[in-house]
Amino acid sequence: MMAIMNLSPIQQRRLSNFRNNRRGYWSLWLFLALFVLSLAAELIANDKPLALSYKGDWYFPLLEHIPEETFGGFLPTEADYRDPFIKDEITANGWILWPPIRFSYDTINYDLDVPSPAPPSGENWLGTDDQGRDVAARVIYGFRISVLFGLILTILSSLVGVAVGALQGYYGGKVDLLGQRFIEVWSGLPALYLLIILSSIVEPNFWWLLGIMLLFSWMGLVDVVRAEFLRARNFEYVRAARALGLGNRKIMFRHILPNAMVATLTFMPFILTGAITGLTSLDFLGFGLPSGSPSLGELIAQGKSNLHAPWLGISAFVSLALMLTLLVFVGEAVRDAFDPRKN
Repeated sequence: MMAIMNLSPIQQRRLSNFRNNRRGYWSLWLFLALFVLSLAAELIANDKPLALSYKGDWYFPLLEHIPEETFGGFLPTEADYRDPFIKDEITANGWILWPPIRFSYDTINYDLDVPSPAPPSGENWLGTDDQGRDVAARVIYGFRISVLFGLILTILSSLVGVAVGALQGYYGGKVDLLGQRFIEVWSGLPALYLLIILSSIVEPNFWWLLGIMLLFSWMGLVDVVRAEFLRARNFEYVRAARALGLGNRKIMFRHILPNAMVATLTFMPFILTGAITGLTSLDFLGFGLPSGSPSLGELIAQGKSNLHAPWLGISAFVSLALMLTLLVFVGEAVRDAFDPRKN
């Protein structure tokens, strides 16, 4: 409450405008709740118990490597807690605390009564995919990867785009001319085709794919920031700062950039949705994350290949639709918050 009282009048007006957009305000809270839950995916969906007690000793399989020999087995490798022998041995001499979903994203259910993909059941809430993996677990882990990937890509592309737009708008002249010509050429390249080509040459992982998409995603904010800097560089307060001897860097990032950030922040939720959609598209085409990774795009591809298992496509569609809809509503609320015409 004290932090809100310390805000400037214009910041209080923006916060009030954001709260007045009830759809965007509650969408933000719902999205944050889902994101926080996905960050704790290992505590919700896992093939290892959260905790167990065996012969009076406590163990935490999520935090430690426990060999099978500890529970009466013969192998020095990590215990398979889904093995009936291990489960019966532990329950006979203690207890097991399982997460709500007893499958990780890569756990194969070998005890299915029907061929994979299996329909939803009490054990597999959203059914299984064509490899016998739990769909609910893969949706939770896939949601987390998609959001983390989109957030990192949005932040990095915003940093690059703001820096390039600031340099072009502040210095103008040849810097602006050459920068615009380069952006025109670079933006004219078929980005999706190049992403597919680069991903097929090198086996992609999370960071490699992030770097490839960053090559083409930074241009979204350049025009907005460049226009703000071109408009503000001849304002009186900028001329006064130059007269006082401030360097170009301080003028750019201390005086002009805060005004340009208004337009930048309104675009960021939509950049995030574009980043998530791009990753999903590459995963759907088979050029995204490594095989076996929890991916909503890969789940959509499975739904396309297994039309007789509608729970695959429905689960992926509902997850993506909910995620992107919430982000769009948040973006609209942020846009309204920074709109000077709204009181």
